[in-house]
Amino acid sequence: MESKETTQILNLLKTARGQMDGVIRMVEEGRYCVDISKQILAVSALLKKANLKIIDRHIKGCVKEAFEQGEGEQKVDEIIYLLDKYLK
Repeated sequence: MESKETTQILNLLKTARGQMDGVIRMVEEGRYCVDISKQILAVSALLKKANLKIIDRHIKGCVKEAFEQGEGEQKVDEIIYLLDKYLK
């Protein structure tokens, strides 16, 4: 059974996929570049939101558990790696 959080993430990703299909159609149809760019920004925002929810779930679950078991350093390194990529 999916959690509420998983459902939210899947909904964001599915919405982004639908919007991406729309962007592809816009390009194929030769639509106005600014309109296409705005839609790409909207897709990006959805993907960022989904990614943050996934990172949040990881920190509250896997990272918390690793620290409780005295093995948190690797998880911290993973989060730092993700944040480094996210902020670029």
